[in-house]
Amino acid sequence: MTLTDLQVRKMTPKTERFEVLDSNGLYIRVMPTGKKSWVFRFNFEGNPRRMTLGAYPALTLAEAREKHALASQDITKGIDPGIKAQEEKAKRKAAPTFQDLLDEFWEIELNVKKSGIQTRKLLEKNALPTWNKRKVADIKRRDIVILLDGIRARAPIVGNRVHGALSRLFNFAAERGVIDDSPCTRIKKIHEQGRSRILSDDEIKILWDALDIENKAVDIYRVSKLALKMILLTGQRPGEVAGMTWAEIDNDLWNLPADRTKNGVENRVPLNMMALEVIEQARVYSGDSLYVFRSSHKSDAAMSRHALSRAISRHWSEISFQEAFTPHDLRRTLRTRLAEIGVSDVVAERVMGHKLQGVLGIYNRHSYDVEKRQALSSWEQRLREILGFSEPVSNVIQLEARRG
Repeated sequence: MTLTDLQVRKMTPKTERFEVLDSNGLYIRVMPTGKKSWVFRFNFEGNPRRMTLGAYPALTLAEAREKHALASQDITKGIDPGIKAQEEKAKRKAAPTFQDLLDEFWEIELNVKKSGIQTRKLLEKNALPTWNKRKVADIKRRDIVILLDGIRARAPIVGNRVHGALSRLFNFAAERGVIDDSPCTRIKKIHEQGRSRILSDDEIKILWDALDIENKAVDIYRVSKLALKMILLTGQRPGEVAGMTWAEIDNDLWNLPADRTKNGVENRVPLNMMALEVIEQARVYSGDSLYVFRSSHKSDAAMSRHALSRAISRHWSEISFQEAFTPHDLRRTLRTRLAEIGVSDVVAERVMGHKLQGVLGIYNRHSYDVEKRQALSSWEQRLREILGFSEPVSNVIQLEARRG
């Protein structure tokens, strides 16, 4: 006989387990508890065998017949379908989860990259909660699209960053043989409008007054005020300024080591009078710390780049600005002002710590130390004019020897 779906659905349990044949060794088994499952009974190499195909109704009658037909084909090929099913189950159980892949990605690749920890945190925050124990092979393009849609609804730019991190992660998985191909292909990033915010002369003056450490009307941590001034004076990245150490300062030169720069290239930054004044003010708060700009809550750590961003985001309107800005906008402001006062693009790019591009980057090995000092001196003079300082740039402050 062959069963119908209605017959299977209406089967009621008895005091003992029983089985009803569909055809060719395919049975529906009914337990006293009412649980039903599909069973295939067969002979392989003269030995009676049995394998469970799945539970009903999760596995329908039609689906059970399909699995039964595939198992019967294996028998004709000399393959024991029961053993094959066990091997596939074990293989699937051992297949890496998203958490496993992320751990492997960290061990092999991320931990040796400057941005590795940020990439890992990005994925841990935005993807891991959704896919933690999910098998990597089960994550499809549609899953990624849905995840990214949710992230972009609240933070479009973060969505692009997660997209980039996932693209590299799944390419890594393909390279390592975890999957055949990355499911991230053909997923478009949303267009990002590059920031163009630079501070006007009036805004620079307002900000400089607000960053005066004696200005109690603007309640920003004094060390944060000094670090923000240093970004505007030197044009270096907020994270590089926040992590400045006393060991990096050699009189009027700041030697930024390659392992602390975004592009992995050492940058020597001339320190003019106003920058040295800021550093001397920071010394009062640094104490015995290795860092010029010490964290407000960890005595043995530098302040974080995020602390500077939070300081601005919380207080920009209090400073009487009409438009929000970020610490990185101070860096962009300096770069723009260098162009305005006639500094060449090549010198300005070297001040910013950027690599020269194309042929220049390959063949031009000049340090530009003298030119960078001249550029930042010109910027300091222009800044003094904006701030209304009448005193001329004169003697360079001699940094006091660092204790210990």
